[in-house]
Amino acid sequence: MAVSTLKDIVDRAFAERYGVPAINIVNDLTMEAVLAGAVEARSPVILQTSVKTVKSIGSDVLFAMWESMTQGIDVPVALHLDHCPERAVITECLQRGWNSVLFDASTLPVEENQRQTIEVVAEARRYGAHVEGEIESIRGVEDGVGSDAESNRQTLEVSLRFLEATGVDVFAPAIGNAHGVYKREPVLDFQRVTDLVEAHPVPIALHGGSGLTDAQFHDLIARGCAKVNISTALKITYMKSNLTFLKDAEARDKWDPPSLFAHVRADIVAMTRDLAHQFGSAGKA
Repeated sequence: MAVSTLKDIVDRAFAERYGVPAINIVNDLTMEAVLAGAVEARSPVILQTSVKTVKSIGSDVLFAMWESMTQGIDVPVALHLDHCPERAVITECLQRGWNSVLFDASTLPVEENQRQTIEVVAEARRYGAHVEGEIESIRGVEDGVGSDAESNRQTLEVSLRFLEATGVDVFAPAIGNAHGVYKREPVLDFQRVTDLVEAHPVPIALHGGSGLTDAQFHDLIARGCAKVNISTALKITYMKSNLTFLKDAEARDKWDPPSLFAHVRADIVAMTRDLAHQFGSAGKA
């Protein structure tokens, strides 16, 4: 239990066909609340940091928060660097103690992406860490990384060559999913997940999870999506919870920050707990 590895967490989820919430935090309050929600649900959880969060808070401070908040925790947890195209930031986080990284070289030609991913995997292994890889950019901008246009999807053969050459532990294909708020229900390529997993059994990361339907989640998880990324939903919960409390505080002319923090924390704990039940990871710790 306690601090685990990405591979240990997702390999079991992949084998048993449930999804593990991988939630992007933005500060100390959201980190603590996500961990508390996982404990309440008795669920493993992957706590994710964006490059923007690492740079704004600092890797030393973030990792000190992580070490402090995970002392004595009794559910499997891992610390993951999400969508990072910068090799220097990957090295910095691995040196600090992140469990895993997503090297996002999806804007590069596949051959160059593959070459550099092999290097990142070798680097991560020296720290006992794991790597998520991708060869197609997933539509939408998340914390300054990404594009509004989805790149062309690669063939199954190209994807398999990448997986076999790099040895990444998790793979994130583009299947019609997108970061941010969906303006309409996405058209998802469910079969692509099945084809990848049948040809090369590897846990699949589902990006752009905020806003998908229960039926879509359940179908994709059953096909092998063992890591389900949630970022936008946390941001919305965090901001709306603050707004609701502050509007009420203004109306009552009562200004008490600790009460605000408790209010927001409760909403994020509930969100995390609900996601664990939705993805089937509740009770798996």
